[in-house]
Amino acid sequence: MDSGLGLFAGRTVMITGASSGIGRSAARLFAEQGAEVVLMARRADRLHDLAEEIGATGGRALVTPGDVTRPADVERSVTAALDTFGRLDAAFNNAGWGSVGTPLHETDDAVYERVMDVNVRGVWNCLKRQLPVMARQGAGAIVNTSSTAGLFATGAIAPYVAAKHAVLGLTRAAAAEYGGRGVRVNALVVGSTRTELMEEAIERVPGLERAAAARAVQHRLADPVEVARAAVWLCGDQASFVTGAAVPVDGGWSAV
Repeated sequence: MDSGLGLFAGRTVMITGASSGIGRSAARLFAEQGAEVVLMARRADRLHDLAEEIGATGGRALVTPGDVTRPADVERSVTAALDTFGRLDAAFNNAGWGSVGTPLHETDDAVYERVMDVNVRGVWNCLKRQLPVMARQGAGAIVNTSSTAGLFATGAIAPYVAAKHAVLGLTRAAAAEYGGRGVRVNALVVGSTRTELMEEAIERVPGLERAAAARAVQHRLADPVEVARAAVWLCGDQASFVTGAAVPVDGGWSAV
């Protein structure tokens, strides 16, 4: 790989939830376009495997294991990016967690707290530490992962629906506050995607895959790389006038 020819050559991109699924696919795509990628997730072993893969093709990857629900972990990741690469140009805040099939009144408080912690507090922790860095630089782009559950009730557990609505609110607020300082902030409205979490849910819930595929006008689940491509585009110069947007990558689910 000749990273000097990529659209992200000389730029540093932080990716959370990078150990699997959409985040892992995004890390590969950013690296292919010349980015120095900062990989954050709880599974250090998977991050090291991914970093080796990226390095083998001529890319540069920094492993920063951590949990987005812990402010100190996020702080360490951002600081490591600055110490190693000197700047932070873009971020894909993709870490998330959720489930399906439990009525609201039967959902444990612990599940509510975990869902809100990962999906909302995790994005909050990242934004709080990424935005000032990018604002000081006078430029930057952030993409947060929301969901079709951020637009309407989808059959996911109620806390997940609430959390993904909140991600869109944080995205719009950050875009409005930091747009004048050169930082763009957008969100992906992601439909059913064949991630490890989705595969686990499909095994637990009979008929889930068929029902999820039926909601997309393309009648299938997304491959993680299809979602990752949208994140890469939003972080790049070709999306320079896009901010505060909730961009659907859902196979037409939200269009009908």
